[in-house]
Amino acid sequence: MPAGLELRPATPADEAFLLAVYASTRAEELAAVAWDAATQHAFVRMQFAAQDSHHRQRFPHATFAVVTVDGMPAGRLSVDRGDTEIRIIDIALLPEHRGRGIGTALLLPILDEAERTEKTVSIHVERENPARRLYERLGFVQVADQGVYLLLVRQVKIAS
Repeated sequence: MPAGLELRPATPADEAFLLAVYASTRAEELAAVAWDAATQHAFVRMQFAAQDSHHRQRFPHATFAVVTVDGMPAGRLSVDRGDTEIRIIDIALLPEHRGRGIGTALLLPILDEAERTEKTVSIHVERENPARRLYERLGFVQVADQGVYLLLVRQVKIAS
């Protein structure tokens, strides 16, 4: 990791921050609806809780981390390491940290680990998510269209 960029385990004390990160990923979508602030907040809180519960149930051995930049919380990264696949469950940064190379810096060690352990890496991404370009630049290819979400995979490069 570059200097100043670190991961630490997420704890229950991080819930408000993680909710804020999640809310930032839904801000554009919510700007298009005519809900008052209280309704939007309630919706985001409900969706965040449902997503977190789903991820923790589906991936009980995953790591759930807070991304910090110079000691300040900047995002989240959740990863599940299976026998043949590394699943990036979620990667999200606050808006002020996007587009600065942090996502690449977080993903490169995972891709290196996948090469060393001969595992594929997968991630679901919303069709219109700008981060999709990053994943494609790092060698991910679309293998499934699941409506709103696309499944992207980076295959193991077999040395010859």
